[in-house]
Amino acid sequence: MNAEAIDLGPDPSLLLVDDDEAFLRRLGKAMEKRGFAVTMAGTVEEGRRIASQTPPAYAVVDLRLEDGNGLDVVELLRGTRPEARIVVLTGYGAIATAVAAVKIGATDYLSKPADATEVTNALLARGDALPPPPENPMSADRVRWEHIQRVYELCDRNVSETARRLGMHRRTLQRILAKRSPR
Repeated sequence: MNAEAIDLGPDPSLLLVDDDEAFLRRLGKAMEKRGFAVTMAGTVEEGRRIASQTPPAYAVVDLRLEDGNGLDVVELLRGTRPEARIVVLTGYGAIATAVAAVKIGATDYLSKPADATEVTNALLARGDALPPPPENPMSADRVRWEHIQRVYELCDRNVSETARRLGMHRRTLQRILAKRSPR
């Protein structure tokens, strides 16, 4: 997708809110190349401040941030700029959080890792039209591995606690953690 083919309308302002600094920078650069005027925030507080002072036309907000819930930014932005196109982006994909995000006013909900093309397609999708499916979706093995890694991190890298929460044998989990990530 090249920048000439994208119609962002009269206001290309985009707010990115994510506490993963490396991901935030990469996505910010990619979105600038697509013609967006990007503003970045690493916390809920910073995102809320930007959304209230200069509400953008577009926003991509991570659901879970170190200082709170990204839905607080979505809710504030929906109140200050109702027509804004908002995508909630998270590594903790669940139906309940997707429903909550859409009810609060998000346009779409994407699970990490999502690339700039998927984010752009979600931001620009209009009406009932769904964005096209990803070119190279993650394999089921990769999705499983990512989920196990997240639970492992949330359990402070405690193998026994992670195995208990995932309902798997501790030694099986150790073998999975010792392997490289699937493609």
